[in-house]
Amino acid sequence: MVWTSYIVAMIVVGASGLYVWNKKKKVVRREAGKDYPSDTVILHQFPRGPYAPSMSAFCIKLETFLRMANVPYKNVHGYKTGPKGKIPWIEYNNEIFGDSEMIMAYLNEKLEINLNKNLTPEQKAIARAFQKLVDEHMYWTVLMERWVFRRSDTIKAKLSKLPSIVLWEIGRRTKNMAHAHGIGRHSQPEMEKILLEDLTAISDFLGDKQFMFGDEPTQVDCAIFGHLIQVKHHVPDTVKAKQVLQDSESLSNLNNYYERLKQKYWPDWDECITDGFTKEATK
Repeated sequence: MVWTSYIVAMIVVGASGLYVWNKKKKVVRREAGKDYPSDTVILHQFPRGPYAPSMSAFCIKLETFLRMANVPYKNVHGYKTGPKGKIPWIEYNNEIFGDSEMIMAYLNEKLEINLNKNLTPEQKAIARAFQKLVDEHMYWTVLMERWVFRRSDTIKAKLSKLPSIVLWEIGRRTKNMAHAHGIGRHSQPEMEKILLEDLTAISDFLGDKQFMFGDEPTQVDCAIFGHLIQVKHHVPDTVKAKQVLQDSESLSNLNNYYERLKQKYWPDWDECITDGFTKEATK
């Protein structure tokens, strides 16, 4: 890896995105592409992951949304950040937008998409609560398990091919941001309990339904799917919540839910992963 004299790339996968800092610590802005097809979403996201399409729940969330809504899109894999200094971000007809939830809101309005059209106001409120649960709460527990508490296990499991010094810096930044958020002030056992309780809450509400609100998926399913994937595939086997998810009958409906979404919207799954970085993803 070649480091220039004025740029140091530090990566924190997820809502915090990938930040590219110069000496003045300003986010490097990117210009919209000039040669992209019109009326096509250009999805800028991290390179494909080892055992799922991305190690970012937010990249999977957004790409699943595009598939669910039948929106034409083109992937651009890399580490270029968007207008909010994070990944994923999109370009659409030379306009740039960042933040997965805001991108979805923009596309809903622009393309007249409404995956929640059959939900009541009460159901929409519940959906928002679950979206915030996974995007703003469960997300941090997964990051802390992956990059802070069990970073050595993450390396042993070959969940990253980044240099050790970069992984150390990811862990340091993750810990600092989680502490500032507040959730990072909990101990590892407390954090494990929180993650398991979040999964249990989703499982309890899902019950025996096909998707969160019935037989058809809605927008919140995209978010939950993205985060559930991280627990299933992109944390070490030593994480208690992953063990329970894999082996416990109590959360078996989450595994069935995951399989339904995977089969329905990711028939090309194997083409979108690197099998532990042993091959190149073709899509």
